[in-house]
Amino acid sequence: MKERQHDNPATPDEIIDRVWELAAKIDICMLTTWNGEQQRSRPMSARPNRDENAIYFLTDVSGEKNAELEAFPTVSLAWADTGNYRFAVVSGRAKVTDDRAKITELWSKMDKMWWEGKDDPTIRLLTVTPERGEIWDSPGALVSGAKMLVAAVTGGAPELGDNAAVNM
Repeated sequence: MKERQHDNPATPDEIIDRVWELAAKIDICMLTTWNGEQQRSRPMSARPNRDENAIYFLTDVSGEKNAELEAFPTVSLAWADTGNYRFAVVSGRAKVTDDRAKITELWSKMDKMWWEGKDDPTIRLLTVTPERGEIWDSPGALVSGAKMLVAAVTGGAPELGDNAAVNM
């Protein structure tokens, strides 16, 4: 999909709403960290909480990402709903803590795949405070497919939706 900046009629608040909406809807995102030499991305289950201006993850006490985050706390989170051509990216500051109350609050049955239970001493809370958000939003797969077909026939560039960025 060709990236194109549109004259987006959405207000910054509407764009922020859409970033939070897509993050909650899509769930799994790619968390990208930096180790001083290269980036590394890994899929993580996001638990966005707009009221707290935070995106939470449960993570393990071990692992390279914790050391990377300690040294380089700026991260990028990317969600992709490829079936509907909708994407969201958030960049922000990350911190790993041992907040047992928040871990208990966020615990779900799916987490049992990774840990014995919510009291497992190896669980940590990774909190990302969003600073910037961006969306790529289309009218959906069927409409986008039709627009791409028309563009292929006419030789024009397809208008696949809006791209907008905002400080959060």
